[in-house]
Amino acid sequence: MPRPKKPANPFRYFNSSPEVIRLVVMMYVRFPLSLRNVEDLLFERGIDICHETVRFWWNRFGPVFAADIRRQRVSRMRGFKHWNWHLDEMYVKIGGEMHYLWRAVDQEGEILESYVTKTRDKKAALAFIKKALKRHGRVETLTTDGLRSYGAAMDDLGNREKQEIGRWANNRVENSHLPFRRRERAMLRFRQMKSLQKFASVHASLHNHFASGRHLIDRQTFKLHRSVALAEWQSLAA
Repeated sequence: MPRPKKPANPFRYFNSSPEVIRLVVMMYVRFPLSLRNVEDLLFERGIDICHETVRFWWNRFGPVFAADIRRQRVSRMRGFKHWNWHLDEMYVKIGGEMHYLWRAVDQEGEILESYVTKTRDKKAALAFIKKALKRHGRVETLTTDGLRSYGAAMDDLGNREKQEIGRWANNRVENSHLPFRRRERAMLRFRQMKSLQKFASVHASLHNHFASGRHLIDRQTFKLHRSVALAEWQSLAA
């Protein structure tokens, strides 16, 4: 019986160590830093790389790390019985034209799905909700704003009774936009829909991984959670 093949090492063609690559990707995606900010911060720590190397590494390894995080979290979260989602769309300008970044967030503030479209009509809302449900499974309630595209899409899916609309009921997802907005300003906006979709998905996974809710727990618990998150990050794609 043939032995199962080991997955190829994603770092096999790179001279830099995996630890440095993970650090670069984490710094650029997680924090509102420019490519040259990351280059300067690493140079102060004795790591001499070009800002274009930072760009190449996050493009190459960001989706790999994000997929690994997402795979582990989705398998754990599918068993939730009382799952409440908050759906919303935010404006993102690309080349002078408005695009829409649809986002689904659960009751704990975890970003479940990010989806970019040129419109915010029924077709776009339906594709977004279908994608989220296919990946994460069943949900108890779907909280939205007053956009009629959500209702029309849910009528097609047959789950209109799960929709909830309230004046402040969707603050959970509205607040979750803020870290991405700060990151967008540091990047001086996006130039293509494809790059926006890619970065939004990677940023969401890293934000979920390192978000510890420090305002809800004591200092010792926060330090423990932070250490566990860093240890898991160092093991990605190992």
